[in-house]
Amino acid sequence: MKRKSSKNDAGSVNTSSCRSSDDSLPCCAILESMTDGVFTVDLQRRINTYFNRAAEEITGFTFQEAVNQFCFDILRSNTCQSNCPLERTLRTGEPVFNHPAVIINQSGKEIAVNVTTALIRNHRGDVVGAVEIFRDLSMIETLRKAVAGRYSMGDMISKNPRMQEIFDILPDVAESDSTLLIQGPSGSGKGLLARAVHDLSPRKERPFIKVNCGSIPDTLLESELFGYVQGAFTDAKKNKPGRFSLADGGTLFLDEIGDTSPSLQVKFLRVLEEKIFIPLGGVEPVKVDVRIMAATHRDITAMVRDGLFREDLYYRLNIIKIEIPPLCERKEDIPLLTENFIARLKALKGKHIAGVSTEVMARLMNYSFPGNIRELENILEHACVLCRGVLIEEKHLPYDFLEKTNHDFTNSSTPTPLVSSELKLIQEALREQGGHRMKTARQLGISRTTLWRKSRKLLKQ
Repeated sequence: MKRKSSKNDAGSVNTSSCRSSDDSLPCCAILESMTDGVFTVDLQRRINTYFNRAAEEITGFTFQEAVNQFCFDILRSNTCQSNCPLERTLRTGEPVFNHPAVIINQSGKEIAVNVTTALIRNHRGDVVGAVEIFRDLSMIETLRKAVAGRYSMGDMISKNPRMQEIFDILPDVAESDSTLLIQGPSGSGKGLLARAVHDLSPRKERPFIKVNCGSIPDTLLESELFGYVQGAFTDAKKNKPGRFSLADGGTLFLDEIGDTSPSLQVKFLRVLEEKIFIPLGGVEPVKVDVRIMAATHRDITAMVRDGLFREDLYYRLNIIKIEIPPLCERKEDIPLLTENFIARLKALKGKHIAGVSTEVMARLMNYSFPGNIRELENILEHACVLCRGVLIEEKHLPYDFLEKTNHDFTNSSTPTPLVSSELKLIQEALREQGGHRMKTARQLGISRTTLWRKSRKLLKQ
């Protein structure tokens, strides 16, 4: 099987013979042996002369079924109606490289691919169509998920060493029935950690009840937690069980416990010590079997010192304490979290988004995230709503986030930690070698030209 082809100009192929619909022309053995799908289209985007074996396997359509069909009827990609790489190449004459997309095969399964396109010219140099090469990323996606699984615990994802240490102890923490105190900034995932502990515990089949103590006024919080009896106040028409009763046998998660008043702290202390409470307006104590988990973004130790939080309650809560680091201290998690959020959001919103552009990722990696993981999720949800293609680009990001990161990029004179460490390494090597650039480059394992280029670039940061 032979196919004559030669390069004409950048991004186009000159071909005088290839596989035809009646199979009368020879096909290219090299293309037939490729694991990437390859097909050609005419100027109307109909598959005309070539549809290789890999294309048949990936799409589920045979050559006979695909030939003379519009490519979008065979690939059924999310990019076919807008931002089609083939259409763009035919319109502009420019090739497209590694464009992310999702196709739907004959059996209806979605397959992640990347697409490369180029023009096809005849022996006279006239454009007669285009060629598309698409690579099945299913195996890569499977491997990626396997790797991501190593960094997950429940709904929490992290490869940060401090978070990995937390993941390591969670099964032991879950097996215990001791009170757990979780500290960390708002939006860092304290609720997810509490849920993960409950799901790993012997109480996992029983209720997990969450109460945000900071969002409910004290006057209502007491009745919300302990319930009330009929006639306790004007509108109390019947008995109402509180969150403690609802969590009986399971776990009660008291979020933002640092926001509670001293009077309510006293009642918490009694429940922790005796496992009993009295509903509002009641006289008979109610006994419950509940594991308590509490969380706060506040510095409880400082609050105890300042008399704002009861010391005895603090020691009751602080049997096991876990501190979650803020997102700015675990930047290596941003790509993982971004991928996870996009996967969930695109499923909820029916989108086919493959990821974020390199420019978007650069902004995310260089942002301090005062709102932590919750802020990252909100930014990506905003972007997913606006994104109509397969990649989230800068134009899809919230305006205020762009403003903040524009300021960071243009006005910040503070180099990033990565730049600082690289610059420090080069400076130390130069000092050790007495300023001798060739010896310094040899010590660092780079060329002298690379050393010169990096030095200039880093010193401009």
